[in-house]
Amino acid sequence: MTTVSIIGNGNMGTAIGGIVAAGGNTVEFIGRDTAQQITGDIVVLAVPHFAIDEIVAARGTELAGKVVVDITNPLDFSTFDSLVVPADGSRASELAAALPDAKVLKAFNTNFAATLAAKTVGSNPTTVLIAGDDDDAKLALAEVVRAGGVNAVDAGRLSRARELEAVGFLQLTLAVQEKVGWDAGIALVA
Repeated sequence: MTTVSIIGNGNMGTAIGGIVAAGGNTVEFIGRDTAQQITGDIVVLAVPHFAIDEIVAARGTELAGKVVVDITNPLDFSTFDSLVVPADGSRASELAAALPDAKVLKAFNTNFAATLAAKTVGSNPTTVLIAGDDDDAKLALAEVVRAGGVNAVDAGRLSRARELEAVGFLQLTLAVQEKVGWDAGIALVA
């Protein structure tokens, strides 16, 4: 059994927690501003991208040695018109640089909470794309996701996070413009 700590509250954290629990694993929810100790081997940062630096400053030492999952889409929330990271980088790579003793993964950012909770995108199974440089960390997260009834696909090295963030950005802008619903998404059909 794996313990997954989810920092942050909201729809995404709740949906991810539901998947963790459905697979028979343990989930602990930790408020962004609380001092509650992190006990999970996998830590999901279910927060807006601008909160990551604050979490690293407050909990960086505590995150050392853990699998840390960045689910953020680093977009300009005032305009929904651009990403706020360099074109050749990603928020996940910035997080990895700030947490050199953690195993940073990018995952869940191409999913909406509704498709995680329903475990489907239309008539297709929901798939979580996982990018990271540590194969064991990716496998551990994939096992938790699959146990919870959702597909998981290794999307490659952490450098692929920039493409995942671009896909997440596109999906969010389509939903904000009401071209797709919040229960829609991009399905991976293999």
